Amino acid sequence: MARNDDVGAVEWVESGGGPLIAIPETVLSFWAGADGDEMYSDYDRACDVDGYIGLVPVGDTRALVLGDEPASTSFLPEHSTFVRWCAADSAEELLAGVPAALEAAVWEPDMHWNVPGPVVLFDAAWPGTASTRTEHLRVALEPGRYAVRATYAEPGPETWVGLVQLRRLPS
Repeated sequence: MARNDDVGAVEWVESGGGPLIAIPETVLSFWAGADGDEMYSDYDRACDVDGYIGLVPVGDTRALVLGDEPASTSFLPEHSTFVRWCAADSAEELLAGVPAALEAAVWEPDMHWNVPGPVVLFDAAWPGTASTRTEHLRVALEPGRYAVRATYAEPGPETWVGLVQLRRLPS
């Protein structure tokens, strides 16, 4: 289940071992996850993402895949950032290191993501229609174009975090 360590009521989403995906609510029904009759599933497409992040087509838009490793993930709206728990003794310790990690980050190149509105973060193996019946996190994004960048940081000797930051671009 999603962990809630009561640090500012931050909710964490975990996967069963594969990538997490943030899909716009408007196209959730188009994501089949690991289900379906095809030999190459939507889940396979998400698993093919190489690196920290990638975009895959879903319906008439694209979804953001959080690749690399199946780390517990939350979204911090004050930083417009998905935070991936790689190593820390507690959520409090991990979250305390986020500002320093953001400041010292060496980011991978940006990719651009057109978002029609709120997205749902969940395990890419699940069909979109079942996403709200499993661990998930709704992220209230404004419609628009976003620059998405990712990095891995070590804000403390035993604290490691993945960061995926969204920056809204002018229309």
